[in-house]
Amino acid sequence: MTAARAEFARRGLKGARIEDITAACGLSKGAFYLHFESKEALFGEVVTSFEARLNEVNERRIATAEALIREHGVPSPHDRMEGSERYQRFSSLDTTFDLEALELMWANRDLMSVLVSGSQGTPFESLLWRVTDQQVARVARDFRRMQEVGAADREMDADLFGSIIVGAYLLLTQQMVRLEEKPDLAAWARTLHRLCDHGTLPQADAEPVPAPRATRPPNPSQRRPSARAKPRHTSRKRS
Repeated sequence: MTAARAEFARRGLKGARIEDITAACGLSKGAFYLHFESKEALFGEVVTSFEARLNEVNERRIATAEALIREHGVPSPHDRMEGSERYQRFSSLDTTFDLEALELMWANRDLMSVLVSGSQGTPFESLLWRVTDQQVARVARDFRRMQEVGAADREMDADLFGSIIVGAYLLLTQQMVRLEEKPDLAAWARTLHRLCDHGTLPQADAEPVPAPRATRPPNPSQRRPSARAKPRHTSRKRS
């Protein structure tokens, strides 16, 4: 499977050959068919394994968050402003799981590359977008659950939020494909966390922000004269 993934990344799914895959790992072509009926079947198993791992990470994330809510309550905007212990627990959870997801994407960047640009003309051509739609729906569902308990802004559109998060991961994965060295994924995770945390903060307990006051009076020369200041023009009768 490792040799196949490398071959798929080099030639795309359609251009990859079974004899090249087996030659790369010292097996015969006949040995390949003892395990898989075709290269498409092998690729399908690789995709299924990746999707199952991604779902497992996501399920652990939401389960851990819900357990924290039950034990410590929902963090409020005031918690965030003060950096309370309750807020730090949730902050640490988000950053940890963001990093785990990014590590998973880094390990499977070759697979994502094939799905994006190396599966045209095969039955897997639209698979990436089907998986993307499923992940958007999952993120939106989990976000609604957080909204229901007051842990996220209830006025936000959950489906749009899901599209933004999944879209960001897709773009980051494409960037990973072009990188020769592994980036600082911990820094990426912190950035993602801060964007989501500040953008989805629940508003129920937030204090209203006063309107800004002018720091200096307007220029007198720009003031419009009042009606009373206008001179009156009256006609006089000549004697």
